Amino acid sequence: MLKSVEGNFDNPEVNELLTKHFIELRAASPEGSAHVLDIPGLKVPSIKFWSLWQDSMLMGCGALKFLEQDHGEFKSIRIHDNFRRKGNGINVINHLINEAKKLNIKKLSIETGAGEFFKPARKLFKQCGFQTCDPFAHYKEDVNSVYLTKST
Repeated sequence: MLKSVEGNFDNPEVNELLTKHFIELRAASPEGSAHVLDIPGLKVPSIKFWSLWQDSMLMGCGALKFLEQDHGEFKSIRIHDNFRRKGNGINVINHLINEAKKLNIKKLSIETGAGEFFKPARKLFKQCGFQTCDPFAHYKEDVNSVYLTKST
């Protein structure tokens, strides 16, 4: 059974997963095109963060940033290496969608990379009903970014 915990940044496993996520995405993103948040960036009041656990093992995490009253952006979606390539990305995204609905978010958006490294993420978001869109919020046209959105 999947259990979610809000916040939980101080948990060593969560901290390690987010640190790895930050380092990997910075390395995979060209200069000026990296939009990954570090842990202090995730702790701001406009962001809600959840870690997801299967039994006592960290399966993954994700965050929802409030852009407008009814528009949110997914941030820091990451699956622990032990749970990758097993369909668990959909579990995290579905959890975030359900949380967004509880918070009356009507529109969800995400920015991800355009490079080969980000191809699995783009495929997963498309499977979850996200469609390509124009840049939103503070983002600008960038050949290294892909912008996606969906209604809840």
